[in-house]
Amino acid sequence: MVSLWEHFRSGGGSRGPRFDTVGGASTYAIELTKRYPRLSLTEQGAENGTMRINLSWRMRAADFTERPRRRGSLRHPLQLLKPEPVHAHTQGMVNVDLDLACLYELADGTKGVVQPLGGFYGAMNEPPFVKLSGDDRFGSGSGETIYVNLDQSEQIKRLLVFVYIYDGTPAFDRTHAVVTLVPSSGPHVEVGLDERAPDARSCAVLMMEHEKGELIVRREVRYVYGFQADLDRLYGWGLTWGRGYKSTTRH
Repeated sequence: MVSLWEHFRSGGGSRGPRFDTVGGASTYAIELTKRYPRLSLTEQGAENGTMRINLSWRMRAADFTERPRRRGSLRHPLQLLKPEPVHAHTQGMVNVDLDLACLYELADGTKGVVQPLGGFYGAMNEPPFVKLSGDDRFGSGSGETIYVNLDQSEQIKRLLVFVYIYDGTPAFDRTHAVVTLVPSSGPHVEVGLDERAPDARSCAVLMMEHEKGELIVRREVRYVYGFQADLDRLYGWGLTWGRGYKSTTRH
């Protein structure tokens, strides 16, 4: 079977899906899209080692730079020479705190969540073999990262990576967020949250699970208007949820 890298080198050909790629010849990323939502990590030799899952975001530039186009007329041509009025950033300046999290189900049936809310940071070398590092409240370049110990991948049945807005205005439509998987080998895998969902507070981004002996990652990008309990019901996790708060301690 032709590998993905051979597929790129051959110009695509007729075999296998064609993914959207980002980057040059030395480093590149595969973007999972509606058209090509699925990738086998096993085929890429990326089912071992430590995988990083990173969330980064920024406010959409349009919220700060777009202004209504001014129109002139033959009767009032000097209107175009008047200075434009300055408007306060009312809709653009919103308080957004995106959090990266993960629902997990292990092979022995154990289920749970890794998230900053409630201080459930997980562990790398013991169940659930998933650990969250940091809580970025400002969308910096480093963002938030979940580490997955894929040397224990046989003990992991499925992982659902999701993003939620802990505090502030629901504003998935005002942010440009990207979740990136960085395996120990092979290309990076990107999932962009570019769909407009102005009232949503959570988004199921991707699912990673075993299918027919392969470790598969699949794009989800399903927005919900509630929080973790709503995602739980959507994917049938069966956990019991209560009110939680963020810890002031960074891990």
